[in-house]
Amino acid sequence: MKKTGKILVVDDNAGIRSALKILLPMHFEGVELISTPNMLIATLREYKPDVVLLDMNFYREMNTGNEGLFWLSEIKSFDDSIEVVLFTAYADISLAVEGMKRGAADFIVKPWDNDRLVAVLSEAVKHRKEAGKTSKLRAAGGTAANDAAAMRWSDSPVMTSLRNMVMKVAPTDATVLVTGENGVGKDVLAQEIHRLSGRAVKSMVCVDLGAVTESLFESELFGHVKGAFTDAKSDHTGKFEQANGGTLFLDEIGNIPLHLQAKLLRVLQNRTIVKVGSNTPVPVDIRLICATNMDLPAMVADGRFREDLYYRINTMELRIPSLRERKDEIMPLAQMFLEEFARRYSRKVAGFTVQAQELMMRNRWSGNIRELRNCVEKAVILSEGESLDAGDLMIPVEPSSEYDESKVSAAYVDSLVEAEEKAIRHALSTYKDLSQVAKSLGISRPTLYSKLKKYNL
Repeated sequence: MKKTGKILVVDDNAGIRSALKILLPMHFEGVELISTPNMLIATLREYKPDVVLLDMNFYREMNTGNEGLFWLSEIKSFDDSIEVVLFTAYADISLAVEGMKRGAADFIVKPWDNDRLVAVLSEAVKHRKEAGKTSKLRAAGGTAANDAAAMRWSDSPVMTSLRNMVMKVAPTDATVLVTGENGVGKDVLAQEIHRLSGRAVKSMVCVDLGAVTESLFESELFGHVKGAFTDAKSDHTGKFEQANGGTLFLDEIGNIPLHLQAKLLRVLQNRTIVKVGSNTPVPVDIRLICATNMDLPAMVADGRFREDLYYRINTMELRIPSLRERKDEIMPLAQMFLEEFARRYSRKVAGFTVQAQELMMRNRWSGNIRELRNCVEKAVILSEGESLDAGDLMIPVEPSSEYDESKVSAAYVDSLVEAEEKAIRHALSTYKDLSQVAKSLGISRPTLYSKLKKYNL
């Protein structure tokens, strides 16, 4: 069988790189391995991989996975068509789901199974090739499937009002501030505004300001020239310049430290950037969209956010209502997510039981659509039946304020116990070593032993 696909592995563990250097060339036409993400973008430019196998952590004292999420964003900003498979030793499903929300194709848990690793990478290569064909079709004027990240509009009055506002604002170049709770889809609305604008043929560059360190703020946003600092081995194009002619989306704008807000304000006022290590102004033409879940007026009043910057980014404010304010969308969204993940994980799950639907309508969903999506994905992964039941959802007993806690039945509490036992059984059937089982469940070995005894497993 002809080998196809170019894989780039980014992992700081020499032993892992050595093992993959032997395994992967047997299945793919090209394999490149690097030990640090510092040269990642340069390697992407030169090697042009189809798939990046990206480690989530590069420092022993850090195991949060935030590094992996940051570099995932960097890869997608450089070339959104490159498939990224996350590589983690911590088996954190929530982190993996967050990574897939941000564009990762899949995730692999260390220590890995060779067959699964090759299968996941092969599927990612296949998807990359098919996406390339779709891009050519679009360029030729053909039609393609709807964008998976397209905004979903309901007929509720609150969403109809928001949509009408978007239809008026999007075609203009007005700066937009998108507000709302975590998980309501602020990034998706930003993409919708870009799609409906006159800049849709150009790039939309997204920056998660919560993931940009203070020391790299200017370099990441404005760029730097070779030799500007110790690790500046080549020129770097910042996000503003990457978005030239298109849209720049600054997510989590409220996280910018006060002393850096002045630098951002200066660029927005002058529409020119000066790269770190250079004195030459570079004009930029962008449409700016910002988003936050913070109360910026309150931060202005407290002196934590510049008032002049607030008015500069707030030509038009669009607030996305929480899922609690549009409950009619809960089940249609849940069904959409169920179908998506049933296809992805090859599960024969078709719908929700009545008990599951009642539970989902009762839940507060403080994490909004993101929480709902994660909940359904976990349930699909762990499900064994053709319909998802209340126990599959693993929703904590936290009834909405509209409900009396006494109305939450003991049967629901029992369903959580059943879900825990089901998750342990599933992990035991997947991993042979109890250490791996404990890691996959996110618990310690002593806790695992206790639960094995509890469930007579």
